[in-house]
Amino acid sequence: FASLTQDYLRLKGLLPADEAAARMIAIVGDAELDEGNIYECLLEGWKHDIRNCWWIIDYNRQSLDGVVADRLFRLIERTFRAFDWNIVTLKYGRRLMAAFAEPGGAALRRWINTCPNDVYSALTFQGGPAWRQSILADIGGEPGVPALLDRYDDAGLQALMTNLGGNDLETVLAAFESVADDRPTAFIAYTIKGFGLPLAGHKDNHAGILAPAQMQDFQRAMAVPEGLEWDRFAGLDVPADELEAFLRAAPLARRAAVKPVPDRIAVPALAAPAGAGQSTQEAFGRILHDIARAGGTFAERLVSTSPDVTVSTNLGPWVNNRGLFARAAHEDVFRQLKVVSAQKWVRSHAGQHVELGIAENNLFLCLAALGLAEPLFGRRLLPIGTLYDPFIARGLDALNYACYQDARFVLVATPSGISLGPEGGAHQSVSAPLIGIGQPGLTAFEPAFADELAVTLRFGFEHLQAEDGGSLYLRLSTRPIDQPERTVTDALARDIVAGGYWLRPPAAGAALAIAYQGAAAPEALAAHERLAGAQPGVGLLAVTSADRLHRGWTTAGAARRQGNEHAESHIERLLAPLAPTARLVTVIDGHPATLSWIGAVRGQPVAALGVEAFGQCGDLVDLYRAYGLDADAIVAAGGT
Repeated sequence: FASLTQDYLRLKGLLPADEAAARMIAIVGDAELDEGNIYECLLEGWKHDIRNCWWIIDYNRQSLDGVVADRLFRLIERTFRAFDWNIVTLKYGRRLMAAFAEPGGAALRRWINTCPNDVYSALTFQGGPAWRQSILADIGGEPGVPALLDRYDDAGLQALMTNLGGNDLETVLAAFESVADDRPTAFIAYTIKGFGLPLAGHKDNHAGILAPAQMQDFQRAMAVPEGLEWDRFAGLDVPADELEAFLRAAPLARRAAVKPVPDRIAVPALAAPAGAGQSTQEAFGRILHDIARAGGTFAERLVSTSPDVTVSTNLGPWVNNRGLFARAAHEDVFRQLKVVSAQKWVRSHAGQHVELGIAENNLFLCLAALGLAEPLFGRRLLPIGTLYDPFIARGLDALNYACYQDARFVLVATPSGISLGPEGGAHQSVSAPLIGIGQPGLTAFEPAFADELAVTLRFGFEHLQAEDGGSLYLRLSTRPIDQPERTVTDALARDIVAGGYWLRPPAAGAALAIAYQGAAAPEALAAHERLAGAQPGVGLLAVTSADRLHRGWTTAGAARRQGNEHAESHIERLLAPLAPTARLVTVIDGHPATLSWIGAVRGQPVAALGVEAFGQCGDLVDLYRAYGLDADAIVAAGGT
């Protein structure tokens, strides 16, 4: 996906035309090829015809717990060839190749080729005598074999039989230099796991640690003097000044020495779409449509991607304006044949939407690479990825590593919750808001209204570019909601970004407040009207980001423990007007723990309403009643 990102930037002229393309290199263990997402990734690379991508497969024939299946390399090779990759196999080093040319060498080569992986690993661990005994027992009657083995002492025979291609540097360099084009290439590099160590080849060596005496022996073998263990050139027989000159001349070092000026992209004001009743998903699509039509640098640096749910997550208007990204141009055949369709799927290198297959892990890998465009290639992109909210869990591992690498992107998860009633439980999310709170590097928002979304999106695009920023997660809904008639002041915008504001401010000393997040806003409003009739002064708190509120609260607490007694969080200021014993009712179309912690801010009783079970099909009236999210449930929780 880093290769795909480079292709995207180069085809759009965002990288210098006279600058050679960089090569993206991944080192992969053979046992790691058991991961199913490897093949999802290969398929997507084939579809987008990526270039300048190398995978070096460390074929040591051992996994974490044992030895991999025999002849795995054949399946690996066939798989990569099926995806039109170039394959280079590095099986033997120079010593073995020279031995094969001697009398008896052809028989030795056949023996190695047919030796089971577990036997080869065990003999590697046992060493020279075991090699000699096993080879002579199997092929000692072949002409030339005994004499060939006699030319090596036990240590020499161990060195010969472990001289595989991936451990022989000249063989590796020759293989790299043999690749003359930019096709993706997989190197199957045979290696010994633990090469040169006393635990080499043992099936339990993954967690192996050398004993102090073994470490001293290894240090002597590497010619590293005592006390110089951390010297960068210790044990090498090339003069230090030559090595320094070589490293300074390396392209990667030259590139690292140049500190690029941050590629700052001005973010325009984003207007909330007009309309008395609309969903946040609808508003999101309309905002992007307006950005696409406005054009300019900001629009040109946006790039969207989605795992085959582009239309159902409301990216259609954006794609109709900006097109699908592809190396080769391809017209929309349906339109050419005059088949009526709302979607205009024109593919070209000018397009700004990367369409993916149904593989959410690929989505997050793609977002990670696009979101690292500036540190990798010196040009910033503003990536937006959309998917159904419950399916974040499908790609959570890749999302976590994207955030760990400080990739910057906007993740739009829509639709969400049981509010997606007609589509049933398989498409309804429960725990996703907790992922938003718990995931480092990802700031989660769940706006209820279109104007909140516009403010949040603008903040998000700035947050992507801030030195101390990160990525943005928007949990949106397909539920149309009546929009408030108001002007978003600077103060309100600050509160929206901080995580919440009083939609209906409480009276001083109020004994009750309702706090809601997202699509449950209409029920919270209805319940507030009923409760306010009996208990004047009841507050209604609009939570736009439980994540921001929680983070602010814990940060302020840490600051106070460090001696800053005046530190105060946004949620503490919001709750200050309430009576110390005021009851809180929290409501969200998601797991109730998302908001239940608010009761701990001032030690107030809280009734947390939400969804803790799998969803069902049904209309919203029935579903909200069944799961205790309707106005009746909120009133009951506030009146006890």
